[in-house]
Amino acid sequence: MKKIVVTIGAISLAATTAFAQEVTDTDGNGTYSLEELQAVYADLTEEAYVALDVNGDGTIDAEELQAAVDAGTLTVMQ
Repeated sequence: MKKIVVTIGAISLAATTAFAQEVTDTDGNGTYSLEELQAVYADLTEEAYVALDVNGDGTIDAEELQAAVDAGTLTVMQ
């Protein structure tokens, strides 16, 4: 059982690390602006950004961003 928990934790940590490398909080305020997200998600519109802002505070926090990535709402276009 411990091996499974450790493995899942390692996978989760790797996914979080990869996620953090994709999007950068350039102003260091702890949330992501439309411009910061558009640096990675170039097709992101203001309307879509507002829809991602689940708590309605005007910015996207790490939980909102991760939920959008997990749901497939945001995908990196290459």
